[in-house]
Amino acid sequence: MPDVLLSNTPGTSTAIELINQNVFDTWFGQRSEQEQAWVNRSQFAARTGQICWLPLDNGARVVIGWNGQDNLATLGNLPFALPSGDYHLTTEVSELQLLGWAFGAYQFLRYRSSDKQPARLCIPANHNAERLQNFSAAITLVRDLINTPTSDMLPSDLAAAATDLAGRHGASCEITTGDDLLAGNFRTIHAVGRASANAPRLIDIQWGDKDAPKLVLVGKGVCFDSGGLDLKPAAGMRLMKKDMGGAAQVLGLGQLIMAQQLPVNLRILVPAVENAVSANAFRPGDIIKSYHGLTVEIDNTDAEGRLILCDALALAAESKPALIIDFATLTGSARSAVGAEIAAMFSNDDAVADVLAGCGRERDDPVWRMPLHDDYNFMLNSKVADIVNSAASPYAGAITAALFLQRFVSAVPWVHFDIMAFNPRARPGRPEGGEAMGVRAVFKYLEDRFG
Repeated sequence: MPDVLLSNTPGTSTAIELINQNVFDTWFGQRSEQEQAWVNRSQFAARTGQICWLPLDNGARVVIGWNGQDNLATLGNLPFALPSGDYHLTTEVSELQLLGWAFGAYQFLRYRSSDKQPARLCIPANHNAERLQNFSAAITLVRDLINTPTSDMLPSDLAAAATDLAGRHGASCEITTGDDLLAGNFRTIHAVGRASANAPRLIDIQWGDKDAPKLVLVGKGVCFDSGGLDLKPAAGMRLMKKDMGGAAQVLGLGQLIMAQQLPVNLRILVPAVENAVSANAFRPGDIIKSYHGLTVEIDNTDAEGRLILCDALALAAESKPALIIDFATLTGSARSAVGAEIAAMFSNDDAVADVLAGCGRERDDPVWRMPLHDDYNFMLNSKVADIVNSAASPYAGAITAALFLQRFVSAVPWVHFDIMAFNPRARPGRPEGGEAMGVRAVFKYLEDRFG
């Protein structure tokens, strides 16, 4: 995606003025008779995102309606609502509002061209241009990875993207592939991915000062989920290219952490698999010994995300980091609870969860804490193994999935995000398609805590 935030202001750029709808009447009364006629002709009432062009002696300026809130929507619809060209603001805005412009300019053009180029905005002098570009690049990476179809985003492709990311930031990247996973005792990752012609992998990126606080990010990397032998219906498979959305989140967040030089000892773990169907696919009733040592009975092969995560989380917990955060497109139950536009959040640390919720509100990146209700652990009981991978009950599916994962993190502070990672509708700053969810909230938290 071309840069849509410009560090310098071209002399030919068009001025944009934000008009708070709460003071519209006062503003209107201060306009000239000619300008009032233009406003009336445009039926402009300063509603959010509403656009009105006003003539100047040497051109024109744009006035934009605004509800007074600090969010992505303030400028998020403008890159494609305005004619292509360069613009500058005459009203003071926040970093979040500028990011709305950048995020709203996103297009996924790997497989098609576009007749429309987004308008470009000059970054005001009191804002950090490099920081804004780093945020924009991180969210673009998340979206691009999710939007790429599985034909070009199999485990090997995801590993290549991770290797490239590590190389650009001077990080190490170790990838354990195929039967080498068995040698490393990552049996659940291997079991889920072994039916695919594209071998399963565990991606392990490490960066930063070894003496800095340890932070581990874990992302579910199911590059396509057929459901395995418990096959999904066709409608349930249609968007399963996005089932590696958790991996995309941690790679984008990791890129932002490294680009901003956050003082942490960062580790990113991505178990990357395709949950396919073949003669050697894992089966309902199988029992697998996890990296942690717990044996897992397979109730449903379509509950595969928690299987690959449990090995990665157990590995993450070994070094006793200050914090583990995982992202996963894990359950339909979470979508039923909070919908597609809110990240369901679980945590074993009340203080971390409370602050994260506030960070989500501040950064227009909503997260909603869900309960780790211990009494529901009975639904994960197995008669033949330590734990079953999927509860038979139709109730509390997101909670039981989180409780399953909690068994593998020991006493380490841990946050789990169960996300959609995809916008089913377009909104200002949030185009339809792959999306970063919880990334900006988490970065705000990490920056405040470690920065």
